[in-house]
Amino acid sequence: MYKEQFLNRKISRIRQFRSSAIRYPTPEEMGEFAIITHVWSTGDRFFKLSNHYYGDPRVWWVIPWFNQKILESDFVLGDTVLVPQPLEEALTYFNL
Repeated sequence: MYKEQFLNRKISRIRQFRSSAIRYPTPEEMGEFAIITHVWSTGDRFFKLSNHYYGDPRVWWVIPWFNQKILESDFVLGDTVLVPQPLEEALTYFNL
């Protein structure tokens, strides 16, 4: 299907990389966090919550990771969103 594109770009193969396995905290480790609960409401976005609770919208991805959700549409009005505190502790799971 892509043979012509490969030939035009002088590509002989596609190299695939394994996705990183992201570790999620165990129930025991969850107890180490101070967890703030937030009720999902109209207009909520991960970057807005991140800015509000962490002071930085760029770490928005910590909130869906911690809640084991992928998209904002995975939350419905009234759902409880868990926000782990402190941020530095949550980031240790990513080796950052």
